[in-house]
Amino acid sequence: MERFQTGDGCAITYERSGAADKPTLVLAPSLGTSMALFDAQMAALGEAFSVVRFDLRGHGASEGPAGGYSMDRLGRDAVELLDHLGEERAHFLGVSIGGMIGQWLGYRAPERIESLVLANTSAYMGPPSGWDDRIGVVQAQGTEAMAAPAVDRWFTKRFQQSDAAEVSRISDMIKATSANGYSGCCAAIRDMDLRPTAPLVAPRCLVIAGREDPATPPEHADFLCEQIKGATRVDFDAAHLSNVEQPSAFSAAVLSFLQ
Repeated sequence: MERFQTGDGCAITYERSGAADKPTLVLAPSLGTSMALFDAQMAALGEAFSVVRFDLRGHGASEGPAGGYSMDRLGRDAVELLDHLGEERAHFLGVSIGGMIGQWLGYRAPERIESLVLANTSAYMGPPSGWDDRIGVVQAQGTEAMAAPAVDRWFTKRFQQSDAAEVSRISDMIKATSANGYSGCCAAIRDMDLRPTAPLVAPRCLVIAGREDPATPPEHADFLCEQIKGATRVDFDAAHLSNVEQPSAFSAAVLSFLQ
């Protein structure tokens, strides 16, 4: 893994792997996880792309400044990663908050994005008071308090029963996330409303939804597909982390779209 420093002095950790002579694909994980969220995709995607995955600020091995973050700041982190890599354009895949960053890139920096995959994400996740409540819990009790409720939202009951080891792996990622980083990203989601700018998302786009996702339900994907011109869609029998619950089908759908 390597690191670069953003314009505001935050060290962001990333990893580059896969086919060095292929187009670049950047992977952005969900709230409370790290770049390891994409472990099951790396073999398949790495054959077709030079894959760059990174830890959001305050997540994984990246630094976590105190205070609320913004979607502008998280989006700038992604742009500055491309600058650091010397990449003028790249494909971008984001899950949950990673997909929110993708939406931001799609209208604020479309010249940098070859195509977008927006997985299990939303243009708006109100009300803000809910995020304030979550920030309060994390600041008082740490991210361990988020693990059990997140698992129930992120995975169907059948997956929790059939693959307890994978569920535990994701739960451990949440617990390892810094309180500053988790809270900072919660603030970014709290203050985000990408609904007015959704029609301005310019790159070609694939929207992925989980049919049993209570966090970003299918109607959130409906909105994105209605607003983003030419967007295509794939739905999986999964909850919030489609790439974990349906790893092979997820990879196949992404490759089919990007290639």
